[in-house]
Amino acid sequence: MNRPVSIAIIATALAAAFPVRAEDGAVLQGLDKVTARVFTLEAPKDKPVRFGTLEVIVRTCSKTPPEEPPESTAFVEIYDVPPGEEPRRVFAGWMFASSPALSALEHPVYDVWVTDCMNDSSSSAARSE
Repeated sequence: MNRPVSIAIIATALAAAFPVRAEDGAVLQGLDKVTARVFTLEAPKDKPVRFGTLEVIVRTCSKTPPEEPPESTAFVEIYDVPPGEEPRRVFAGWMFASSPALSALEHPVYDVWVTDCMNDSSSSAARSE
C-alpha cells in the first residue's frame, strides 16, 4: 500500500472515532429593524461576533439536562461600535431562550436574543460527569 494513502486512511479513521467538538458558545438571532430581516449568529465563547454596528460577546451558555424542561441561558455582553466612535456597552446580562423579552437588548435598530447553546458541554449534565 502506498504510504500517503495509508496515512490518509488512518487520519480518516481517527477523525471518525474521535469527533472534534464544536466550540462552546451560543446561537443567537438578531433582528435588523430597518430591513426587518432576521439573522442567525453563532457566537463562540469569549469571541466577538459582529451584527451591524453591534459587537456581541457570549461569556457563558448553559442548557438544562434532557429530563428537565428545555432552557438555554447565556450571559452576553453587547457593545455598539458605530464607525469612527468609541465602543459603548449597551447590554450586559443573562438572556433566556424561553423568555426573550425578560432580559432583552433595547436598541433603536437591532434586537438580539439567545436561541440555543452551540453544544451541550456547558450543560449541568455534562458538568456532573
